[in-house]
Amino acid sequence: MQAAPVRATPIPSFTDALRAIESLLLSSGQRTARQNAWTSVMEDRRRAKDRVETQRVLESVAPPRP
Repeated sequence: MQAAPVRATPIPSFTDALRAIESLLLSSGQRTARQNAWTSVMEDRRRAKDRVETQRVLESVAPPRP
């Protein structure tokens, strides 16, 4: 008689554990608001980076000031 095969289950990461706790403690509306806020922060950072890059390009092609 053979023993049943042992399956290795991955240990959840710290992030996974925090998300599980968050899902238990926060309602879905709060979780959605938090995700939307983070998305907004990331989009603001992207726009700021684009703005800096555009400024550099414009300064590189502009004629020198007297």
